[in-house]
Formats: sequence, structure tokens, C-alpha cells
Amino acid sequence: MYKDYAVHLHPEDQLLLNGLAQQDPRSVDRIYRENFPSILHMVTQNNGSADDAADLFQEAMVVLYEKSTQADFQLSSSIRTYLYAVCRRMWLKRLKKDQKNLSFEDGIFDQPSLDDDLAERQQSEQRFQIMEKAMSNLGEPCRSLLEAYYIKKWPMQQIADVFKYTNADNAKTQKYKCLVRLKKLFFADYKAN
Repeated sequence: MYKDYAVHLHPEDQLLLNGLAQQDPRSVDRIYRENFPSILHMVTQNNGSADDAADLFQEAMVVLYEKSTQADFQLSSSIRTYLYAVCRRMWLKRLKKDQKNLSFEDGIFDQPSLDDDLAERQQSEQRFQIMEKAMSNLGEPCRSLLEAYYIKKWPMQQIADVFKYTNADNAKTQKYKCLVRLKKLFFADYKAN
């Protein structure tokens, strides 16, 4: 079941949350790849091991998954901020439970303020809208080719077959030309704004 989340949530985060709620392995993998390194750093810099970090992150992912399947759940921050906060809270509880009265290294738990996160999200949203406009102005077959490669994750040979290029190398060359055109459209509009 596809769910709509809060309108202020970044579109990529919204798609990832929807994928997580549907147990989409690509969404789970992307959330892991983009967020686990900061949790690993935080835990290992504060008397934990890589295994501790992996366990902690898994627990936080379960929390996020359970929340994402609730009809009334609205994430009011980025996935990154949410997972970091959950992991930080759980790690502090675990350390306290283990009666480790150790001070945390300065700056490890410094997390961007919600105002910073909101400003970053607004800038990302503006760039996203400019990119959508650039994609719509790109025209065919470039738009479909780039969507096939970057969004659908098709291999070059499949793109060559579908778009009737003689081989994967020719498809790759065409993808590059389309990408150059898209960048020109994007940056022309970006500089204007």
C-alpha cells in the first residue's frame, strides 16, 4: 500500500519511507548505505565496536520500519536525522545501563539543528524542482534514456536494446550527451534562481 507522508518531507526520503514500508530491498539498502557510516563512527568513537553499531542500527531500522507502516506516521525530519537521533538515544541508554560513566568526545553528538535541517531540505526541494523542470524540457529520447539508467537502474545493454542503439557503448555515449544537455538546462535555471 502506497502511503503519503508529510508534505514537508524531502521527496527522496518519502520514496525511501514508502519503499521501507513495502519492504523494498533497494530502499532498505540505500537507507543503510547512506546512514550507517555516521552511526558506525559515533559508536566506535564512544567505546563501542562495529558489531555494536550494526546491532544498534538494526534496532533503529526496525523502529523506523514499524513507524513507516503506521497510517498516521509523519516524519518531521530527514531519515538521516531521525536514525541518528534514535541510535544516539539507544546508545546512551546502553552505556548508562552498562554503568559506563565515560564522557563522549566533543562534537560526536553535535547534530544539525532542526532549523539547519529545514533550510537544507528547502534548498534540496528547490534543486529538485529545478531538476524536474530541466528533465521536462530535455525532450525525448534523452528523458527516457536517463530515467532508464538512473531511476530504473537498467544496464547499458538493456538500454541499447530498448532504444535501438547498435551496442552498449553507443548507448553509453548517448547517455553522456543527454546528461550534458540536462546539466546545461539545470544550471541555466539554477543560476537564474
